[in-house]
Amino acid sequence: MQWIAVATPPFRTIEQFDQVMEHVGPEPEGLEARYVGPSPEGLRVVTLWESKAHADKFFAERLGPALAKLLGPEPSGTPQVLGVEVARSYQRQPVG
Repeated sequence: MQWIAVATPPFRTIEQFDQVMEHVGPEPEGLEARYVGPSPEGLRVVTLWESKAHADKFFAERLGPALAKLLGPEPSGTPQVLGVEVARSYQRQPVG
């Protein structure tokens, strides 16, 4: 079942996000979409995964180590993540 993760990372800029993604490497298996942008509370990263297992594997094996390398083992603030199991979805289909 698809999984959505809405994260507030421990950094505040798109440039920092890009730097972290450079260290993470190629797009991870199971990632279907990613949206990133600023909000009044900080940067938001919304990802859509094939499954929660794909997201968990990415966070543990790739994102966590990249954050520790770039920001130190205990960055100021911890990433906050809200997970949502997709029960219903809609995608606009092209006409024609």
